[in-house]
Amino acid sequence: MKQFALRGRMAASFLASASLFAGVCAGANAAEWRVGVELPLTGSLAQAGTEMYRGIQVAADVYNRRNPQNKVTLVAIDDESNPAKAVAAVEKLASQNVLAIAGAANSNCAGPASEAASKAGIVYMTSGGTSDDMVRRGLKNFFRVSNTPGYTKGMLGLFQQLGVKSVSIVYSTKDATSDLAQQLDNALKAKGMTTTLHAFDPSMTDFKPIVNKVKLQDKSDAMAMIGYENDYVGILRAAKVLKPNLKAIAAPWAFASPKMAASFPDLVPNVYGATVLASPADYRSADQREFSDTYKRLFNSDSNYQSQTSFAYAQLLFEAIARAQKAGTLDKGGLADSLRQSAGDGTFLGKVSFDARGDNPGYVAHMGQFAHDGKLAVVWPADYATAKPVYPGVPW
Repeated sequence: MKQFALRGRMAASFLASASLFAGVCAGANAAEWRVGVELPLTGSLAQAGTEMYRGIQVAADVYNRRNPQNKVTLVAIDDESNPAKAVAAVEKLASQNVLAIAGAANSNCAGPASEAASKAGIVYMTSGGTSDDMVRRGLKNFFRVSNTPGYTKGMLGLFQQLGVKSVSIVYSTKDATSDLAQQLDNALKAKGMTTTLHAFDPSMTDFKPIVNKVKLQDKSDAMAMIGYENDYVGILRAAKVLKPNLKAIAAPWAFASPKMAASFPDLVPNVYGATVLASPADYRSADQREFSDTYKRLFNSDSNYQSQTSFAYAQLLFEAIARAQKAGTLDKGGLADSLRQSAGDGTFLGKVSFDARGDNPGYVAHMGQFAHDGKLAVVWPADYATAKPVYPGVPW
């Protein structure tokens, strides 16, 4: 991993301090906080990136209404799921005096983009950089709220609750998906479950050969799909044709969304996916209601776990900016320290706190299950469940 020279770090720190000062000077009684957003708004991950951006927009709307003395202004650039364009977006945002950058829908973009932010001395915060490599680089300005161990805990907990004895793990060979597949494989084996791994190239579109192996060779109780939106659609279409004798199908990120249910109503019933809230929201708290009402007002649709997760971390970011400004450290590089001092107990994600690496070690993914009418219930963990799981249950 590339290391930056001391002179480069000092220069970057000086430039960042000047940028931060410019970003907060907005008058004697008010401050404008410019926050950059680097996400895929077009391209293969546009659905995920758009939802993440919407969650950040809702957080800014809520914060601005609650705190009229300050104003969060978002400056968004489309990275198109392209690592080089993600870096270019960060560099452009840094030149536009942003205080921090919320970015990336996947680890392939989050890695180089956060390196660029570190070079500029700007805080980079994400829910998309889940690969373990993200927190092994020693970056002091990198923060994430979700991670591979948390998704592993969520899927393991679900399979244990269901009483699953064997699992076929079908996964993309990208970095983040490979990491999760390996960690899930180890965790399931440690609990006495039988596992079989099936890797596929990210360009694969015909999943029938893999699903046929699951059907004829593995004969597993459950299948774990570890990939992205197009992968899930391809795997489920193949499974619906071949009909392996499965009792459960589950996925981590990028599956449990109202848009997925609306677009593929024949593929999602009874399938499990990582979520935050039930859909439609069950309004268990005033914060849930405010989030859902604001989302509906701004976008006239229902949110998903990606917008809910980005809402939660954007709230933490805005609150950390406010603390740093109050302490007089915002224009002195104090935002990273302010984030590490935060301990958000009441977020949609449960307790969030950041360790020295910028990781959130307490993260555990909640798992939801789609009903035949497209509604999504939280079924694990029990403390957050809104319904009991349907098991055995598959789309066909």
